[in-house]
Amino acid sequence: MYFKGDFHTHTNASDGKFSAYHLLGLAKSCGIDIMAVTDHDTTDNLNNAIKESMDIGLKVIPGIELSTLHNGESVHILGYFRDSSYMKKDFQNFLNDMKDYRVWRAKKIVSNLSKYFNINLNYENVTKNTNGVIARPHIARAIIAAGYNYTTDYIFDNILNKESPAYIPNKKVGVDEGIKILKNENAVVVLAHPILIKKTTIEEMIKFDFDGIEAIYPQNSKEDTKRFIAIAKENNKLITAGSDFHTDDAGDTKHGRLGNIYLDSENIDKLLKRLS
Repeated sequence: MYFKGDFHTHTNASDGKFSAYHLLGLAKSCGIDIMAVTDHDTTDNLNNAIKESMDIGLKVIPGIELSTLHNGESVHILGYFRDSSYMKKDFQNFLNDMKDYRVWRAKKIVSNLSKYFNINLNYENVTKNTNGVIARPHIARAIIAAGYNYTTDYIFDNILNKESPAYIPNKKVGVDEGIKILKNENAVVVLAHPILIKKTTIEEMIKFDFDGIEAIYPQNSKEDTKRFIAIAKENNKLITAGSDFHTDDAGDTKHGRLGNIYLDSENIDKLLKRLS
């Protein structure tokens, strides 16, 4: 039944540019038949996305991209919810704690930008177009809006990268803990963009209790994708694909475009069976 699936997208509830309504409309126009909305550490736009999906005839899987830490670096976990368990009070309290930490983190990064790079931002300007969880793309946009002559790619590669003195890591939630939290909310859990994990091999990461691997991703080479698919099959893991769509701005080359990265019907069926 389904032909194109994108299982990693963002709205303006985290660091995406568009509302759930706008995102789903774009996805529909790009030939996407089924998708997951997976904002960073928040489920705030999921109910909106599910409601809009009914109006336009596009199936939406409620999801999240949870930030965890392992071996001194960020590891993101995609969670796909089987039901509305994500609305439970305990889980929402956990996410609110994550959101509060991100506010502190963003303020600290803004302070560090002044200290180490002589980039002076007003924190209120950073957050004025932020509807929910604040993340590094909001800060990058604020740097450009303030008149500093940098591209988004340059900012992420040289100023807000993980080796930068301005960088502050996410809240310390371990991979094991993150997986357990999501599975407790009746989610299927998938290792997000393994190509971005530099300090731990995919062979080591797959020893955690992941249900699948995001084997198809914009920053992969063809050889990377083949290798991740092979590892998923060898370990009896689901294969997923995600554009990691944030914006249609040409200056963002770190994330994919809707319709360009997608999962085929065979693997969509396997994911849906696991979700049923």
